[in-house]
Amino acid sequence: MTTTNLRLRFCHVAVALLLSLLPSSALAEPTDSLVRFETTHGNILVRLFNDTPIHRDNFLKLVREGFYDGLLFHRVIPDFMAQAGDPASRNAPAGKALGEGDVGYTLPAEIAFPRHCHLRGALAAAREGDEVNPQFRSSGCQFYIVTGRKYNPYNFGKMRQTAETKTGIAYPDSVVEAYYDHGGTPWLDGTYTVFGEVLEGIEHVEDITYVERDTADRPIYDVRIVRATIVRQ
Repeated sequence: MTTTNLRLRFCHVAVALLLSLLPSSALAEPTDSLVRFETTHGNILVRLFNDTPIHRDNFLKLVREGFYDGLLFHRVIPDFMAQAGDPASRNAPAGKALGEGDVGYTLPAEIAFPRHCHLRGALAAAREGDEVNPQFRSSGCQFYIVTGRKYNPYNFGKMRQTAETKTGIAYPDSVVEAYYDHGGTPWLDGTYTVFGEVLEGIEHVEDITYVERDTADRPIYDVRIVRATIVRQ
């Protein structure tokens, strides 16, 4: 069975023990929206959370319009994440700086920590930095998929103190254990909206993050979303 969905579901604190007993196929509800990305490195199936409806509906709208078809993963970092969704990347020449493209609007934050957190496989919205975006509003189109790394009590403790001081969030023990077991990017919790998770194909995301890249973390050889399709909505 696949394990990525189980990993992210550890963030659902109230049902963590129950979910650990279920096969991954049982973790996607019949009402969940599913989107498949066909990429040059393999297919990635994602589930969109119903309790982040603004991000869910916007993402589905863009997929229906074919917005993501042909776009690049324009920023990839090993043990961190793969980012896509810049419309300027569709026909971008080699070496062009990417990451500033948008659709002319942003989305209000729908941060639901600790129910949704940045464990490996999390699908989250990119955004402008804190200094110009104190409300943590999300990009209307750019997203990233977390790969991250595993943590231990020493390095998680240092990060935890900084994060809790900055955002006021508190890490439940079940979430801490999930970061120890499965990894992720916990320092982003509380400031970025996580609105989905990878159900299948996290290994392809890992592969994408390890391609050769330039000094701006753009892959030297294009990694492209060939097509995005709604599997279920």
